[in-house]
Amino acid sequence: MIASRNVERLASATVDIKKNIPKESPAEISNIQCNIRKEDQVEKMVSETLSRFGKIDFLVNNGGGQFPGPASSFSLKGWNAVIETNLTGTFLCCREVYNQWMCQHGGVIINIIADMWRGFPMMSHTGAARSAVDNLTKSLSLEWAASGVRVNAVAPGVVYSKTAAANYCTDVFGHSIPNIPAKRLGTPAEISAAVCFLLSPAAAFISGESLKVDGAASLYRIGLEIPEHKSLPAYDWKTDDLKNTSNKPKLQ
Repeated sequence: MIASRNVERLASATVDIKKNIPKESPAEISNIQCNIRKEDQVEKMVSETLSRFGKIDFLVNNGGGQFPGPASSFSLKGWNAVIETNLTGTFLCCREVYNQWMCQHGGVIINIIADMWRGFPMMSHTGAARSAVDNLTKSLSLEWAASGVRVNAVAPGVVYSKTAAANYCTDVFGHSIPNIPAKRLGTPAEISAAVCFLLSPAAAFISGESLKVDGAASLYRIGLEIPEHKSLPAYDWKTDDLKNTSNKPKLQ
């Protein structure tokens, strides 16, 4: 079962996936429209999946969205939209799948996050949300272990796809390559391979982890250049109380 807000994309993706299913395979693909920010729609998505297929072995939370910009420019509406999609939507999907099925039958959950380990300048809203999902992943892996549920996350680096490129007005992909030790962009297939590994029995002893798939970019350097400035001077303990502190108490 795949889900999205966009009915046309769902229909197209379903057709594409069906083409790749061998004729002799018992696999099936179905879809349902769902806005993961809406609690009632998430509940319906899970219940209809159970009605259609009878069980839920895996949940992959890859719904998300963000837009680039300085934090000072974000409206509350824009901030909330990103937090609700990337964090709250992930939580709702996890909760409903657990409560409606996995609490009694076990399963595996994979949350898609991001390379936000050193901050996420120009995308602080999604950096905050994805960092929260990293912690949520750890928390749920502990709370739900006794129910036979493994919870992990995959943290993609800069991954190129046509749909991703269409979302940005600048060449963020080309500008990112110098900051990636692998000196290339990732591919969607490399992310899905990591997800499939964590879903598989080969990862049966892995839970509460976030797997970085980023060509070692998180170990290298961040792409933001800070201009030269003198805006953060060292504190002068000897003279500071004499500089513009006539109305402030003297430090002891």
